[in-house]
Amino acid sequence: MKIFAIRDESAEVQKDLAYLLYYEFEKRFYIELPEGADPWELPLLLDSFVRRNETTVNSYWGKVWVQQRIIPTDRQNIGEILRDNQLEEYDEYELLILAMGRCAQDDYYLVPIDEKDLPEEIIKRFATRIEDILPLEDYGLLVFFRDGMIKKCDLRKHFEKTLGFQILLKKPEYFEHVQMQTGGYGVSWDVNMTVSDSVLYRIGKKVPLTVADFRNFVSHRVINAAEAAEILGCSRQNIIDLTKRGKLHPLKTSDKNTLYLKSEILKRNWQ
Repeated sequence: MKIFAIRDESAEVQKDLAYLLYYEFEKRFYIELPEGADPWELPLLLDSFVRRNETTVNSYWGKVWVQQRIIPTDRQNIGEILRDNQLEEYDEYELLILAMGRCAQDDYYLVPIDEKDLPEEIIKRFATRIEDILPLEDYGLLVFFRDGMIKKCDLRKHFEKTLGFQILLKKPEYFEHVQMQTGGYGVSWDVNMTVSDSVLYRIGKKVPLTVADFRNFVSHRVINAAEAAEILGCSRQNIIDLTKRGKLHPLKTSDKNTLYLKSEILKRNWQ
């Protein structure tokens, strides 16, 4: 992750107005705003977030802010510009860094900083980012947060009052395809269907478990087909046959392996 302070070159006193975070592998931009930020000091796009009392700018708007500061993709001589700057392809991050975020429309620029140089209030936000997720029945989501908190979030009401999520209510099987957003900033089903980490933390109900408890359960109670065959004293082919006949119910199947609950396999010996 690359971190940059956003500053105003025209200001008499230089200070960090906001922070741009770039995740290199996924090529995602996020912007963190300080508590009590002055909207008059910020770039126009960011001041609207402050006025709505939002302190995190998501990856969509983070990318929009970056795109406003670099050469657009439809520039007539874009190929020549890329060659002159030794760029093999159009890369938003590389173009942004060429002038350290400067553009002709304003006096804002970027200064690289280390994570330890971020304000304590922003570092604390990282503690409640999402570590992992597990979809449950009836639009429930088990969310593991970085501070060790595990919460069960009922998202049905959230979907019912938000027009963009109606497709999930009509096709509930899509819900299981939930993905954790880069950096743990929330969850998503596509670019237009996202729920932030802060919303999930607020609406979720604490579950009296720890991540260690959950990992311990998976480690001891989830087994593969070979382990199931060993417990039942049969061949893997017999396990496959029992699965095909609906006598065993795998948790997950793939071309190379199949996973089962150990408790179900043990119960076969009781019959």
